[in-house]
Amino acid sequence: MAKHTPRFVCSACGNATQKWAGRCEACGEWNTIAEEAPLSAGPGKKALGAAKGRRMGLSDLQSSEPPPPRIHTGVAELDRVLGGGLVPASATLVGGDPGIGKSTLLLQAAARFADAGLKVIYVSGEEATAQVRLRADRLGLSQSHVLLAAETNLRDILTTLEAEAPDLAIVDSVQTMWLDTVEAAPGSVSQVRAAAHELVSFAKRRGVAVVLVGHVTKEGQIAGPRVVEHMVDTVLYFEGERGHQFRILRSVKNRFGPADEIGVFEMTGAGLSEVANPSALFLSDRDAPAPGSVVFAGLEGTRPLLVEIQALVAPSSLSQPRRAVVGWDGGRLSMILAVLEARAGIGFQGLDVYLNIAGGVRIGEPAADLAVAAALLSAREDAALPRETVVFGEVSLSGALRPVAQTDTRLKEAVKLGFTAAIVPGGSKHTGNKDITVQTMADLPRFAGEVFGAG
Repeated sequence: MAKHTPRFVCSACGNATQKWAGRCEACGEWNTIAEEAPLSAGPGKKALGAAKGRRMGLSDLQSSEPPPPRIHTGVAELDRVLGGGLVPASATLVGGDPGIGKSTLLLQAAARFADAGLKVIYVSGEEATAQVRLRADRLGLSQSHVLLAAETNLRDILTTLEAEAPDLAIVDSVQTMWLDTVEAAPGSVSQVRAAAHELVSFAKRRGVAVVLVGHVTKEGQIAGPRVVEHMVDTVLYFEGERGHQFRILRSVKNRFGPADEIGVFEMTGAGLSEVANPSALFLSDRDAPAPGSVVFAGLEGTRPLLVEIQALVAPSSLSQPRRAVVGWDGGRLSMILAVLEARAGIGFQGLDVYLNIAGGVRIGEPAADLAVAAALLSAREDAALPRETVVFGEVSLSGALRPVAQTDTRLKEAVKLGFTAAIVPGGSKHTGNKDITVQTMADLPRFAGEVFGAG
């Protein structure tokens, strides 16, 4: 028999070592290291030979199965992000900053489910049932037949769910759950991993759709081990800025639908309201053409999204000018500035640069490169683009402009909102639209020279 090697694991960060210590070297926490019980070695050869198992069901890639049934939440934007609705026997993890509206969104969805005749249980580990009822009163949901419970003991929660057999169970939040078989504090890596495993196993075994709420760290990632995100079927992030009323529900993983899909909501006094046409809402406050303002035709999942990119360039009194970015990648901004200087001869030395994506939206696709470059050049040259113009395209390190995917989809969204001109990279494939004039550019120096007279 192989000799067992002791393994000690930190309950705070999950770091594993071969010896015990009072302080974890990885995270610096004290008294969080404990020995982890070894896995069973399994039956011996004789036991395996004598055991009578059952054969796995095998099929080939040509076998056809019907798509999984869907349960519509009644919230169209949430159904869109989920790929058409909740799937029975699925586990969904929803993460977001504190106070961003996760509990509000799920309570509204739970009420819609209950009004449709489905059995819904909402378990809160952070609030008393009276607090949940107060929120329901503010949202006008007090007449919905949602079953409430305030509990953190996972054994009691699972016993209740087994007996009640709901169609949907919402657990808010997984970091507050406590399993008595794990010797660690609630919220620790061990507890979160064990609680998530038990809840996901329950969902698969009983055919219940389970939604878990997860806290996020200061880096914006769901707190706890990443294995939790691997366990569940769908991972959603609820994003937004405290100073803006818009909220973005983003799918980063979905086994039953497209990832990177987004749903847009507006926070109001009566809760979260759906935004059917987010492009029109994000651009509704645009004034007359101003230097540094450019409209970008983006794509989030399958949804085209037009947003305003704002840039401000001002003389700096500092030895190292400021580079401030909101809603975009700061590293990519540095790359665009470097390409403008190296390939187009347009420098930003001695200038502070501020970049903002209006509406609190976060843009991640490279197609925004050309729009960002246009906003920077517009602010630097104090020259505004025409109000009815959209811009998109990827900028390479050589200064060349590269086409991006789904050009037609972006142009159709622009036409729908009244835009009549677009600037895109050369080689972009589109069928042509008589309602919009498409101007192509081969590289960044030509773009800077022809559009802004710079370089």
